[in-house]
Amino acid sequence: MNKDSDRPSNVVWHQSTVSRKLREEKNQHKSVVLWFTGLSGSGKSTLAHAVEEKLYQQGLNTFVLDGDNVRHGLNKDLGFSDQDRKQNIRRISEAAKLMLEAGVITLTAFISPFKQEREMARSLMPHGDFIEIHCFCPLEVCETRDVKGLYKRARNGEIKDFTGISSPYEVPVKPELRIDTNTLTLEEGAEQVIALLRDRHILPEGKIK
Repeated sequence: MNKDSDRPSNVVWHQSTVSRKLREEKNQHKSVVLWFTGLSGSGKSTLAHAVEEKLYQQGLNTFVLDGDNVRHGLNKDLGFSDQDRKQNIRRISEAAKLMLEAGVITLTAFISPFKQEREMARSLMPHGDFIEIHCFCPLEVCETRDVKGLYKRARNGEIKDFTGISSPYEVPVKPELRIDTNTLTLEEGAEQVIALLRDRHILPEGKIK
């Protein structure tokens, strides 16, 4: 990660005359980054899209940054080594920060296995604008949901640095929300996220009852 001192002297931040506050006022809701993290197969993407659908149906401005989708474009040059995983999360964090300034409710669905990278992402956002949501599911259950056969290949040594098998997943200690995707239905999990957004006054009055 480049330090500020490494940036070329001719690169300066241009402050927009249209502020985040103005965009939020136009959208009639606050922006926030919802950071879904968990093992492969824990239901991160499924839950993030379910929450987005509820918000979108109420007219809110939303976007999901999904792990697989991002690797088709922005991060297609990255592999799955520890270093590439860190770079993957750094780029996504910066993209999420821009979307926060755009007034969008941004939902990210990435394994993001390392605490240091999740904390880096949090540090980029103003206080209270980063909500970490740990999608908890036992490894053995995640393996039964493995429609891509990735866990089996990892256990056979065909995939290196696979989270939960040959690479660690550092469990969030104090996430804003922990959802047990093994015992809760998708609807129940989504409702917990919506309830948190409502409690934090991110949603406009009268929305998502």
